[in-house]
Amino acid sequence: MTYIVNDKCIRCKYTDCVEVCPVDCFYEGESMLVIHPDECIDCGVCEPECPPEAILPDTDQGAEKWLQFNADKSLAWPNITRRKDAPADADDFQDVEGKFEAYFVDRPGEGDV
Repeated sequence: MTYIVNDKCIRCKYTDCVEVCPVDCFYEGESMLVIHPDECIDCGVCEPECPPEAILPDTDQGAEKWLQFNADKSLAWPNITRRKDAPADADDFQDVEGKFEAYFVDRPGEGDV
């Protein structure tokens, strides 16, 4: 088992999860974070730190489609190892539906490289 980040992270991009990760397996895109599944040690400490509940075990229903997405993007985006301030309007986007179609941007973020 590993953990994944799904589309609930888009436009929220809280990084509290990054702060607690013991193996630095988070990667940052412009609009969201992902977890490198081969680096994740399945400890689960990141899951309760995510306000929009975007981090799930890959065994949860619906997570399987995000596993490959996380794997692919973690190879393309820079590693992030420190907490950053969330976007100013992050709270406004926590419960928005259809965020992937409306707000996903496939570019690297400004992570710690």
